[in-house]
Amino acid sequence: MTALTITADRTKFLRLALVADAVVTGVNGLVYLALAGPVSGLLGPGAGLLREIGVFLLVYGAAVGLVAARPTISQNAVRAVIALNIAWTLGSVAAVVTGALEFSTLGAVWAIAQALVVGLFAELQITGLRKARR
Repeated sequence: MTALTITADRTKFLRLALVADAVVTGVNGLVYLALAGPVSGLLGPGAGLLREIGVFLLVYGAAVGLVAARPTISQNAVRAVIALNIAWTLGSVAAVVTGALEFSTLGAVWAIAQALVVGLFAELQITGLRKARR
């Protein structure tokens, strides 16, 4: 496993991008899990699906947080986070375009906004990984 040597200057940006991703993802997961009924009424997809997504987001957010918290950041783990973020971004757009999740108008706007944020996290993590390797 390839790891980055920890130096505050080289990994600070990457670590911050990972922590921000973990926090936003975890909060989103908590909302979906705790408020699935009301959120379902606003966004469209059923409460059961939102609970499942909430559990996934909580686990994923915790995993990203662990990657960020390690004394040495694994490049392979960061690449996996980036790949999953890109997959989430593309999947969210596809879900809106195909109508697969029966989003309300607000739900479609929310899904695209969320995709943009997750895509931004991926871009920040790519940038952080490059900075850390210099």
